[in-house]
Amino acid sequence: MAQEYGRWPQSSWVSKEVNWKDAKVITAGVDVGTTSAQAAILCDGKLFGYANIRAGVDFKQTAEDVLKAAMDGSGMTMENISAVGGTGFAKKNITFASKTFDEIHSHAKGARFMFGPDVRTVIDMGGQTVKAIRLFEWDRVRDFMLNDKCSTGAGRNIEVICEQLQKDITEIGPKSLEAEKDPEPVSTTCWAFAGTETLGLFGRPEYRSEKLSEAEIYASHLFAVAWRIMGIVGRLSPLDVGEIVIDGDLAFTGGLAKNPGITARIERDLGICAAKSDIDPMLAGAIGAALLVI
Repeated sequence: MAQEYGRWPQSSWVSKEVNWKDAKVITAGVDVGTTSAQAAILCDGKLFGYANIRAGVDFKQTAEDVLKAAMDGSGMTMENISAVGGTGFAKKNITFASKTFDEIHSHAKGARFMFGPDVRTVIDMGGQTVKAIRLFEWDRVRDFMLNDKCSTGAGRNIEVICEQLQKDITEIGPKSLEAEKDPEPVSTTCWAFAGTETLGLFGRPEYRSEKLSEAEIYASHLFAVAWRIMGIVGRLSPLDVGEIVIDGDLAFTGGLAKNPGITARIERDLGICAAKSDIDPMLAGAIGAALLVI
């Protein structure tokens, strides 16, 4: 099988400490996005298992496959699950879902579970969309903002660039942080243009407007992504007049949350360190759906 440079590794896990047979309530959440799908299983509110796989062209089959992967080897079957919450771009294709939920509330709920009750701002960064969510301290969504149509696909764009350059997606973020300073960003309005500009920077030196190292080229692209995300966060209803203020903890979710070249630049510009979790940030939507369906 050819190496997939632009995709995060697939994964699955089942707890050895939680006995699902003793659980009174078992729920599951399935999040099917444009490029990947996640499933999470909760036993009496505790995380029992999860899976993160590629999204195929058949979203219905992808939903079934990812939930099976989350149960794999545990002895659990669909009949043991009390309710399934669906979310994500293709949530209507999760035909076995008891109920579906929007991504805003799913990621907000999942982020609180993963990062703690002090989370007040969630930035969900997926393959096609970016969502900035502000929460009340009592676990309700206060405000949210989405990217506009001309800046969709930032995550997918990075995947494409990695495939074209044959550079592993896990490497470009750390590599970009080796740059001494961020150069001028590539296009921040259209990711088709941004990708073309970035690839052009790897072209023949005599055609470059400025000579940039490999680290600086990655920094130029990821800085553009972070800059655009900052604009989305800035459009949230302000807590007070003036600069962007993050009240409480900040949490990153979605695939781009695994790219330190983006998250570190957002943290730098906001002047805050994001909350940490041992759980894959791509699972937030699935976990939230599993909690909401209870």
